[in-house]
Formats: sequence, C-alpha cells, structure tokens
Amino acid sequence: MKPWLLLGLLLLHQTLQNAVGQPPKNKRPKEPGDNRIKPANKKVKPKAPKLKERESTDASPKIHSIMTQVMEKGRFQKPAATLSLSAGQSLELRCKGNKVAWSYPSYLNPFKDSRLSIKQQDRYGQLILQNATAADTGEYSCWLLVCNGYSCKKDESRTGSTYIFFADKGDLFVPSPRYFEVVYLNPDKPAVIPCRVTNPLAKVTLHQEFPAGEIKVDGINIVYDVKRGFIYQHPTSDHKGVVYCKAESRGAPQISIKYQLLYVEVPSGPPSTTIKASSSKAEAGEDVSVLCTVLGEPDVEVEFNWIYPGQEYERPVFMQDSWRLIDRGIGHTTRISESIITVEDFETIDAGNYICIAQNLRGQTTVATYVEMI
Repeated sequence: MKPWLLLGLLLLHQTLQNAVGQPPKNKRPKEPGDNRIKPANKKVKPKAPKLKERESTDASPKIHSIMTQVMEKGRFQKPAATLSLSAGQSLELRCKGNKVAWSYPSYLNPFKDSRLSIKQQDRYGQLILQNATAADTGEYSCWLLVCNGYSCKKDESRTGSTYIFFADKGDLFVPSPRYFEVVYLNPDKPAVIPCRVTNPLAKVTLHQEFPAGEIKVDGINIVYDVKRGFIYQHPTSDHKGVVYCKAESRGAPQISIKYQLLYVEVPSGPPSTTIKASSSKAEAGEDVSVLCTVLGEPDVEVEFNWIYPGQEYERPVFMQDSWRLIDRGIGHTTRISESIITVEDFETIDAGNYICIAQNLRGQTTVATYVEMI
C-alpha cells in the first residue's frame, strides 16, 4: 500500500474517535433534576383542606319522638306539633315501648268515658278516642317509663306530643263545665284567660264587659296563644274586671264564658303567718283557743299542722280549718286561711308552746305562742 494512503486512513480514524468521545459544542451536561417536569405558569385556586366533623360537646341526650298516628288503611305517620281534625272523627295514637304513660285533656277518664281506651301492647302503648267532640281539644302526649323494680321514672329522651283541635261549627270555643270563672292577676307572673278555640283559624278577640269594648292585644303586654288563650304578661290592678272572648269563623260570631279578673295583693312565697291565743295566761278549767292565720294568694291552698303541749299525753283538742276571700280595696283580693285549736278545761299539762306550721307549694312558715297556767 502506498504510504500516503495509509497516512490518510489513520487520520480519518483518529478524527472519528474524537467526534464520538467529545460532547457537542454549546451544550452543557445535564444537571441532576433537569428531567423533572416544570409546572406551567397557571393560577390555581387553592383547595381548602377538609375539616373533620366536630364532635358534639353537648352531653344532653337527643330526644326521639316515639309517637305515631294510625291513619286509614293501616298507614302510619309522625303527628305534627298540631293537628286539626273534625268533631265526630276517631283518633288512634301509638307510642313505642313496653311501658308507656299517657297524658290527655284532664276531664277525659278511661274508667268513666267509654270513648277513650288506653292499652299497653307488647311493643307499644295505644290510645284510641272514638267519636271525638270539641271538648276533646287539647294536648296528647306520651313517654317511656324506665322501671327498676316497683320504682319507675320518665325517660326524657323518649317522648311524643301533639296538640289536637277537634273543629266543631257549633262550638268555636272549647266547652267549659262552668259559666263563670275567676282568674287571679298576680303582679309577679303572667295571667291566662283560657278561652281556647277548636279551630286554629278562627279570629279571636278579647272584650271587657264594663265599660263595653274590645281590649287591644298588642302582642307585648297582652298576647294570644291559640293553645292557651289570652295572656297578660304583666298584670296590674288596671286589668281587673269582667272580660269575655269572641270568635268568628265563616259564620256568626260566638261568645265565650265570662271571666272575673281579680288582682292579688299578696306576692308569691311561703305563707305569711301570724298566731294569737285567746289568752296568754289561763286558769284551770278555762277554755283556751289559739288562732293561726295566713294571708296569701287567692288560688294557693294552705295546709296547717299543730304541735301542742298535751300532744304526747294524747290530750283531746278540737281543730278546725277554714278560708275565705276578702277584697282589700282597689280590686286587691287576698285569701285568708285560718286554723284554730281549742283546749277545753285547761290543765297543767296544757301549759307551754303552741306551734303552728303553715305550708303551701312555695314553702312553710312556723310560728309559736306560749300559754301559761295561773
């Protein structure tokens, strides 16, 4: 081979090796991470992180309604807070539980009124009212009883209630067994004129007998509750007098019974009690009487108990309780409750402290007086 041809081949071989081993010009080696996908330059709305539902901190038990109403063709439904039915219809309510108690308008009595039936089945209590009348309008409720032996208590979390209107065109007002009713006006609590209606859509107004006229119901001082009647929120002596209600519903208006409003002078509280003996000093053989007197609200009953010296010896005495209403002027009415204890033929064992204990729903008061023998 010619020398110049061999030299040319060697130069070509060296050039090719250099070309394969050297990186291209104007290019740098890739750094670690260069192959990552770069995010596009777009605005992205941040997503709010999902928050876990807060655990309830209310430890009070949830109230579950256990009442259902039996409809036609064996259907059931949860009764609403109020129901409107027609007089003459029948009603069946059921409440879940193996021991259920019921509440219904007070005059209804399953032992005296055959229209009302209360039964306890294996899994539910049952109330059936047949041929309902306007007088049956009112609250119907039930609750589950939790018993431990012979002791039972109400389960506040398992109850049911509905107020039912039994509409009757002839009786827009719920009938009352009385033709006249007394309502006491206490300065420290609301007073209710209970002219309830059988149709919740009836228009009801309040009127005074003298001077004759309609009483303005402003929704603040006097309000109307279709389940209760007219409510005087802050009674005063200016409200005393005779009032009645008038109702209208697609026909001639109807008038309720009359209500005598009497203002109460004595505030609520334990009995305001005084005691007085016929004589603080008695001779042997003399009759002695001790009188215990309470001034209170007209509609609050008072119960009396006595402790006397001859009690441990079973000394015979006479006790008599009584009460009456008095008008103390400007429409103020007070109830006077009295209890008198009489000891005949006073003896040595009868001398000592005569203690009267007067009690009402708001507490009790104890007073005493001493009778000595001379």
